[in-house]
Amino acid sequence: MTQDLATPPLPQLLTPGEAGLVSVVAPCRNERAHIDAFCDSALAQRLPEGWRMELLVADGASDDGTRARLAERAAADARLRLLDNPRRIVSSGLNACLAQARGQVIVRMDIHTRFAPDYVAECIAALARSGADNVGGPWVARGQGGWGRAIAAAFQSRWVVGGARSRDAAFEGEVDTVYLGCWPRASLARVGGFDETLVRNQDDEHNLRLRLAGGRIWQSRRIHSSYRPRDSLRQLFEQQMQYGYWRPFVLRKHRQAGSVRQLVPMVFVAAGAFCALLAPVFDLGLKAWAAAYAAYLLAASAQAAHQAGEARLAWRLPWVIAAYHLGYGLGSWRGVWGLWRRRAAPQAATRLTR
Repeated sequence: MTQDLATPPLPQLLTPGEAGLVSVVAPCRNERAHIDAFCDSALAQRLPEGWRMELLVADGASDDGTRARLAERAAADARLRLLDNPRRIVSSGLNACLAQARGQVIVRMDIHTRFAPDYVAECIAALARSGADNVGGPWVARGQGGWGRAIAAAFQSRWVVGGARSRDAAFEGEVDTVYLGCWPRASLARVGGFDETLVRNQDDEHNLRLRLAGGRIWQSRRIHSSYRPRDSLRQLFEQQMQYGYWRPFVLRKHRQAGSVRQLVPMVFVAAGAFCALLAPVFDLGLKAWAAAYAAYLLAASAQAAHQAGEARLAWRLPWVIAAYHLGYGLGSWRGVWGLWRRRAAPQAATRLTR
């Protein structure tokens, strides 16, 4: 379900120089190692003159000390409010925050993302400048360790993500989806909150719903943040399986994808499976498919390593890129199977991996 937001009559768009209250919202669960750094970053935001901030964090029944630490921080700083998220998933946590938010502007943050001190200020400025219904900055990954850096390099490569503008740090303009998001409250009131039937892809679905309602989404290169991706192939593959699994649920709801590139991994996996089925009578097809993909992996790996400026990542990148594509593609077909059988999502598709 989606969350309806009661709101007073406010103008949908901001005008330059307008001031008010901004609500920063973030869901979390079991983030004791990261919660202090996140709170420090969020509460240290430099706001435009006249603006005030509240920070709402919805905790999903953490059992690692996160909740206790948030309670301590909330007691020390009245700007921070701790909320409950008994369903434990991102969409319900965001809706819990939206239901309590009082600001005329809503800014979403992520516990594993580091934000520039002027992140919120630039979000507010982009809303006023663009007149859009949702704004955000480019989705920039900064990995740690060899595999983490390789995953981040693939994450930023056009050859891997199909030219998604959200990964282009230099792009400024209208997009189909944007990282995290910042909305005038009236825009959220018009289209509702996040779909709580979706464990993943709730942000893409919300942006698609916003565009179908006539809204505009804007990416500003002045809004800076860096996201820490997964640190291992196994974690990456599990993450992509989950993202892929929930893609058919969005397709069923809206009868269309957010963009064509989101369907490419499904087609890729289907082509490989079709060639494998024909292999006993026509093995040339499977060999051609494998050879073509191997050549692609080598070329994409070389491009991603060059773009990242780290040639030593090249040997890891074919494995990383394959994990992106195979995980998402296999997960998508698993979601199609689940929809056809009308079965509940398997544990692997619902387990929170942060």
